[in-house]
Amino acid sequence: MDKIIIEGGKTQLKGEVIIEGAKNAVLPLLAATILPTEGQTVLKNVPILSDVFTMNNVVRGLDVTVHFNEAENEVTVDARGDILDVAPYEYVSKMRASIVVLGPILARNGHAKVSMPGGCTIGSRPIDLHLKGLEAMGAKIEQTGGDITATADRLKGANIYMDFPSVGATQNLMMAATLAEGTTTIENAAREPEIVDLANLLNKMGASVTGAGTENLTIIGVDKMHGAEHSVVQDRIEAGTFMVAAAMTNGDVLIKDAVWEHNRPLISKLREMGVEVTEEEAGIRVVSNLDHLKPVTVKTMPHPGFPTDMQAQFTALMAVVSGESTMIETVFENRFQHLEEMRRMGLNSEILRDTARIHGGLPLQGAQVMSTDLRASAALILTGMVAEGTTIVGKLTHLDRGYYKFHEKLAQLGANIRRVNGDS
Repeated sequence: MDKIIIEGGKTQLKGEVIIEGAKNAVLPLLAATILPTEGQTVLKNVPILSDVFTMNNVVRGLDVTVHFNEAENEVTVDARGDILDVAPYEYVSKMRASIVVLGPILARNGHAKVSMPGGCTIGSRPIDLHLKGLEAMGAKIEQTGGDITATADRLKGANIYMDFPSVGATQNLMMAATLAEGTTTIENAAREPEIVDLANLLNKMGASVTGAGTENLTIIGVDKMHGAEHSVVQDRIEAGTFMVAAAMTNGDVLIKDAVWEHNRPLISKLREMGVEVTEEEAGIRVVSNLDHLKPVTVKTMPHPGFPTDMQAQFTALMAVVSGESTMIETVFENRFQHLEEMRRMGLNSEILRDTARIHGGLPLQGAQVMSTDLRASAALILTGMVAEGTTIVGKLTHLDRGYYKFHEKLAQLGANIRRVNGDS
């Protein structure tokens, strides 16, 4: 198993970095390619990530033609003709996001069978909101033996209020509603940029989706959809990770093509801390001086609040800023696991239920640590850059789900970092 080795202590990141298309956007976009019965769909700016290969295989397992041109970062999908209605367990079990194929398969075929999804162990992430929404649209849902079976001759438009603005549920119900009879409204919908990106693709395919990016979505059902061409939005979480990396290493880094509006909650907290963040024509520049930074309190919230996917990385920054910072995690109950690993590196922190108090500015030492989830792996690598001595980060399967050539990009900015085979 591969490991990343970092020689830390004096890292100062400088230069420019290019970010990929968004992992959290491309997975539901791939699910949406199931819907068209005419033409092919071409997705551009697709990141080369293990989660993308998994979702390609989920779609391919429905007897859909999927071609991934990695050299061009393009995926071409042809879903014309009959498709299967059972999503392959082998791939669905690997990734929670694969549940978003349930809505499109059901809308297209009138019947869908999908296994309960797997993925990172950062919380329960129940799918009841997905199922309640589909039931409101007339689907009959059965759960047996770890499988979810949904049946509906044709879904009917409905008024759906979501108890929590779940991103996955919003995406699933949006896609299901595109082929439903009548109008569907989703209240308290998720507002993330990835929701807007999905709506843009669906509308290119002939759907009628309005209100994306607000709390209220309206989808007018159509009889059929066609293929389209679409470029995946830039990855705001990868961009944010490099912003934090620059901030905690006294860096000066331009994150090319990063979208200011998508990163506004993170930028606000960085500026509150004392980091210089500016918008330039080519992207977002981050300049930092640790001596001038001060502790802050952060609370994760659904968009447009501070993203839970930036929580782990931001706690790494808190660890090097003198004073006591507070991180409150309201989205996932198990998302402080990385702090236990960071304690091996000398982190002084206390966790009480949903709140972590981090005593920053104390010496950190390199250690052998293990990734606990996708964003935790990035946080441990960032911490390794500022810790004295050698840090070895293992279990990189998590990292590869959401970051492309992460160590190479950091090395190009000046980090002393390499990736080796576990047997080396």
